[in-house]
Amino acid sequence: MAHSQLISEKLLERILSSLTDDKAEDVVQIDLRGKSSVADYMVIASGRSTRQVSAMAEKLTDRIKHEFGFTSKVEGKDAGDWVLIDTGDVIVHIFRPEVREFYQLEKMWLPQGSSASAN
Repeated sequence: MAHSQLISEKLLERILSSLTDDKAEDVVQIDLRGKSSVADYMVIASGRSTRQVSAMAEKLTDRIKHEFGFTSKVEGKDAGDWVLIDTGDVIVHIFRPEVREFYQLEKMWLPQGSSASAN
């Protein structure tokens, strides 16, 4: 496994554990390798309220900065309806459930008839 792929895998694992620790709901990971040059993985999760969505995003970016030594690009944290966290190798979307249902990102990125691997 290439060094960058190993980092990507470790980052994905940490993101998933961070979201689980913070009680994220309906966490889905989508493998983008070979489908997009933007990132290796996309993670989509829900929080119950704008406050929880913002808090999960803040904790996740803090953990990534502390453990991996870089700052992620973050959009939408102040509103808390939909926060996008771009770590480079993994793109994370944290939504309030109604907003997630409206945008349906999973359907856009998954082939017809397949299902994402939920954790």
